[in-house]
Amino acid sequence: MDMNNNIETAWHYHNGTKHPNGSLLSRFHFYNSANKPNPYKIYKDLPSIALPIQKSEKDFSALKAISANIKLKEGRQIPDLNVLAKILYFSGGITKTINFPGVGDVEFRAASCTGALYHIEIYVVCQDVSGLEAGVYHFNPKEMKLKQLRKGDYRRVLVNATANDINAENAPVILIYTDIFTRNTVKYQTREYRHAFWDCGTIIANTLAISSAHGLAAKVIVGFVDKQVNSLLDLNSDKEVSLALVPIGFTKNVSGKNVPEVELLNVKTEPLSNYDIDDPEIRRMHQASSLTSVNQVKDWQGNTPKITIPLNVGNVIPLQPSPENGMPQDSLESVIIRRGSTRQFSLESISLQQFSTIIYYSTRGTPTDFLKPYGNSLIDLYIIINSVTDLGSGSYFYNREKNVLELLREGKFRHVAGKLGLDQALPADGSVSLFLMSDLNKVLKRFGNRGYRAAQLEASITGGKLYLGSYTHRLGATGLTFYDDQVTEFFSPHAKGKSVMFMVIIGKKA
Repeated sequence: MDMNNNIETAWHYHNGTKHPNGSLLSRFHFYNSANKPNPYKIYKDLPSIALPIQKSEKDFSALKAISANIKLKEGRQIPDLNVLAKILYFSGGITKTINFPGVGDVEFRAASCTGALYHIEIYVVCQDVSGLEAGVYHFNPKEMKLKQLRKGDYRRVLVNATANDINAENAPVILIYTDIFTRNTVKYQTREYRHAFWDCGTIIANTLAISSAHGLAAKVIVGFVDKQVNSLLDLNSDKEVSLALVPIGFTKNVSGKNVPEVELLNVKTEPLSNYDIDDPEIRRMHQASSLTSVNQVKDWQGNTPKITIPLNVGNVIPLQPSPENGMPQDSLESVIIRRGSTRQFSLESISLQQFSTIIYYSTRGTPTDFLKPYGNSLIDLYIIINSVTDLGSGSYFYNREKNVLELLREGKFRHVAGKLGLDQALPADGSVSLFLMSDLNKVLKRFGNRGYRAAQLEASITGGKLYLGSYTHRLGATGLTFYDDQVTEFFSPHAKGKSVMFMVIIGKKA
């Protein structure tokens, strides 16, 4: 039996990292925020290429960008260095610096990250594009530079690792997202492996949106031979691992049939973290969800199981999203620049149209290798409404196919929302608490342990879109952690057997 199909490992990890009393978490753990790990991976003695940031000539609506699905097609789908720089900057670049008394300057990036610990790295594998020669590069957001690890066209390594995924095969540029474990375990312990996909997903939501704004096809690939990708990047896979690939654009310059030899580089970096915390449970979960052969990747590919949820038509409330010409037209780039994680909500209501538009445009689908056909999903949205005009307070289920809310229970649940969100004030004060849940029994049965990665990642990509949709409306949003089983219990019997993957609060900023 291969390790991926031994799904007891995923259940052991998931149940062991539940709040409040997961067996893999220590209640006596202490994190001193004054001693944050270095959030940058710094390579020594590698050639670098400066990334230009030019004022955008694009004025592409953020809501259109998060909901678009650009198809693979011949034509102008090869990004030059300027466009690639924008994709990287608006995915993981530094967008603001804030000085905190007693802490000093903190550099915040384009996408949210648990604890602002920034443990996700981005790499580029590309053919020759205008302004950049073919190679393998690491993105340094601190200096806005690419560091060249390998010279030459290595895309065929990734095409082979993905079992000839069509997007990978035709992409002039492929981004790879990795996780450095210890940057996040220092605060969140073994739960870090959930955060790896949460924080990777919110970054990828930006990547997909900015690619769409430039008319470039993009797709999230979670099924690949892990060792091949890690070796290409010369990673120490005990410390840093690949999580996802995003091929971008279309080219006729297919990368050839022969897979180039990948030599060991042993490139030198500064220490990946000033903490050397080895978490064997994270390594065990990652190894058990790794794919070791092209045949395993092929088994991974295929249609997503269709999960139909009966609709109680007696309790249905149609949503009212704005028509395209009536919705906010704020550009995607301006929205990403002003996005943050709200730290205090007012008790004011948001409008039904605002809520409807955010939900609708955030859930139109995500192009991935595990959601086939497009529009399928592993995620269900359960919602606590505190204050939305023309919508009663209560708990709801969102049916994305019909674009309607199903009322589960009427009532004022501010205190419940606060309790479910790890006893924090934000969910109680916000207008809406959204719980992105998944039936892990069905997901793991179809995809094995790798399905755990997929469910977490899809939820967080959707969460990233909810962030952008909220800030487009000049509202606030934040992601939170939660008491796992209490969320399931609160939304049951409707949510019986489902597990929370991600939580987002939306409301007016105080």
